[in-house]
Amino acid sequence: MSIAFRVRPRPNDPRGSASVLDPWRNVDWMMIAATAVLAVIGVFNIYSTTSPRLVLRAADPYFFTQRQAIFIIVAALAMLSVMFFGHDWLRSKALWLYSATTFSLVILLLWGRASGDTKLSFDLGPIAVQPAEVMKPVLVLVLAAWFADAGLRTLPYDEFVRALLIAGLPFVLIALQPDLGSAMTIAAGVFGVLLIAGTQQKHFVAVTLLAIGSFVASIWSGVVRDYQLERFTALWNQNNTTNESLQNLVLQVRYAKRAVAAGGYFGKGYLQGELTNGRFIPVQSTDFPFSAIGEQFGLVGAIVVIALFAFILLRVWIVGRNANTPFGRFLSAGVFATLAWQVFQNIGMTIGITPVSGLPLPFVSYGGSHLVAWAVMIGLVQSVEMRRSA
Repeated sequence: MSIAFRVRPRPNDPRGSASVLDPWRNVDWMMIAATAVLAVIGVFNIYSTTSPRLVLRAADPYFFTQRQAIFIIVAALAMLSVMFFGHDWLRSKALWLYSATTFSLVILLLWGRASGDTKLSFDLGPIAVQPAEVMKPVLVLVLAAWFADAGLRTLPYDEFVRALLIAGLPFVLIALQPDLGSAMTIAAGVFGVLLIAGTQQKHFVAVTLLAIGSFVASIWSGVVRDYQLERFTALWNQNNTTNESLQNLVLQVRYAKRAVAAGGYFGKGYLQGELTNGRFIPVQSTDFPFSAIGEQFGLVGAIVVIALFAFILLRVWIVGRNANTPFGRFLSAGVFATLAWQVFQNIGMTIGITPVSGLPLPFVSYGGSHLVAWAVMIGLVQSVEMRRSA
């Protein structure tokens, strides 16, 4: 089977069809509304977590807030573009997107090794592009296309191995950056596609054992660095007050948990959180935005955010269930698994049940790369819904 995915003819192809606007009648506006609400929450949250620090430095308190607003506009345009061209059209470009993104990961890794620094993104003047974030929708697209071309109800072992090789290369490159958080998120998306594609249970067990063995070997060989292992150590020693090497991680999580707890049921009010506005939690706008939401808006605010994510996941699941092609189902499954894992991991590290990974909270955390990547994934799911009757 060739990996050169071909364009499947469809009546609603935006490259010349007279009925180009027909698919827009099926847009899931509720999913878009929930996503927009999360983005708005993110903008207000970014202002509350960054403005005190900027004021202290006599800088523009709206600097990061304005940038996030621009990122949202770019992300919205990216989502609309994906919805317009459609997932079937992108299917024909999957190999090129995969190759280009993998190549960028190789360049980034070599650049980091040459400079002796950890490189997670390309700094392009006023913006930074993180290839690991780009790879999330690209890999879901590639694997969904691969299995759709296979056209098999039960996935044989050889196809399973080929899929692992396709996913394994970017996984290793991202893990070596090192960015284990993004690597595990990509693995979650791969798991979602494999599960719906008909992977046999014994194959899942085999690859799980292989992954555990590889992780142990990477620790033994020194591929996994000490500071990464300290994140797991800190998870089990959150009350440690003697180990100096763990103090930064332990205190970061301790303050984040304290902020969530301090909010009570209804929160202390916007811009009234002592820990959030007192600059006690590092990288709060990117890694720990949920702690600011908990402190300022309490349990009610936290439940609202979690409910919005749950609603989006529900809509993605419904789109996947109603998809009229295997490709659409596989795409939806990959997006569902990726989103569910990243939300769990980010909120989990905030409340101390998962290791600190540096993963952003989708649509809420500050940053352009992850925002555009998630907008593309929502656009892919929307395209599946829009063209389910085509």
